[in-house]
Amino acid sequence: MNEIEFTERLKADGFTEIETQNLEPRPGKGRHRHLFAIRGLVLSGTFIVTQGGEPVIHGPGQIFAVGEGELHDESIGPEGARVLVGRKFSKKYYPPPGRDRAEGEKVTYPS
Repeated sequence: MNEIEFTERLKADGFTEIETQNLEPRPGKGRHRHLFAIRGLVLSGTFIVTQGGEPVIHGPGQIFAVGEGELHDESIGPEGARVLVGRKFSKKYYPPPGRDRAEGEKVTYPS
């Protein structure tokens, strides 16, 4: 799938804030959640998503996705990565009222 096709698929599936990111190599950001779903296409380099303790390595041409509120970590391989990503926002809030975050867990709010 090329960039134009992927962008059109994101839009059709309700994703917004579509952008290309050039990411420097880095270890994980730490376990965190987003108040949006994210889907991305790796254009170059390596993008690693860890969910449920299992890292999955995504290379050029591969698509990754993290659902809204899913606890995960992400790291970038030694060559960096270029990714095309979209965010899909809902009206839900995370974590739900009355639920505390796990120790060391971060919540990333959209800016």
